Amino acid sequence: SWIIVMLMPWFLGCSAVRLTYSQGPTLAYWWLDGYADFSDTQAPRVRGALQDWFAWHRATQLPDYAQALVAMQALAVDKVTPAQVCTNVGDWQRRLERAFDHAVPALAEQLRTLTPEQISHIERRQARKHDEAAEKYLQPDPAERQKAAMRRALDQAESMYGTLDEAQRRLLAGGLAVSPFQPERWLAERRQREADMVRRLRLWQAERPDASTVQAGLRRIAVEFTQSPRADYQAYAARLLEANCALVARLHNTTTPAQRQHAADRLKGWEDDLRALAAP
Repeated sequence: SWIIVMLMPWFLGCSAVRLTYSQGPTLAYWWLDGYADFSDTQAPRVRGALQDWFAWHRATQLPDYAQALVAMQALAVDKVTPAQVCTNVGDWQRRLERAFDHAVPALAEQLRTLTPEQISHIERRQARKHDEAAEKYLQPDPAERQKAAMRRALDQAESMYGTLDEAQRRLLAGGLAVSPFQPERWLAERRQREADMVRRLRLWQAERPDASTVQAGLRRIAVEFTQSPRADYQAYAARLLEANCALVARLHNTTTPAQRQHAADRLKGWEDDLRALAAP
């Protein structure tokens, strides 16, 4: 199903998977440097850590991703249940968690070298990203907000199935209209999580803990990213996931054989790309 697009942004949102992944260490460095503004001393260590992580990821994780896409191709040509969609979400989430966990030791070493100025730079960059997200999701006019949500969902769906017909578009619009998604709540939670992270960075910078302490803190951050420490948000996120899985399943089950084959072919193309990247 097209939910994979939301789960693997490194690969599946891109039309040139092999080229983008091959440039992954450089692209990741630019992205991180935009936040941390690395010093001349830090930069080569970060670049080296990224090279090492991508080498591990290419050799050990991409084959698993490719095999998972084989299973998804089988699902794509048949009807699916909301439970199957949610199972896929959970499976990909665990893959992302493994990828992050492998990065933790190197990441901890880099974070222990951050200066107060760099942490402030991170905080300012986060604030700019919050403003961009608010502009994208919090249109003052409710009708415009709904149209923007529909455009995003339609782009994702049609990237998998090709053009949707009018009935499918109505189904998608109807599902979005009753979705429990609350962008204000999502952005407030995001701000809270990032503020919590900045507080931890400042604490680590001031107290200079050992590597194992920072690693444990990063793993706590990862857990909190997937499951908010705030019980009310946990309940909200569970409702939203359930609704999204149900909408994906309903839309998929209205697709024609040609649309399902389009999705299967798309998944097959990504599988082939990942296998080629993983090859020695």
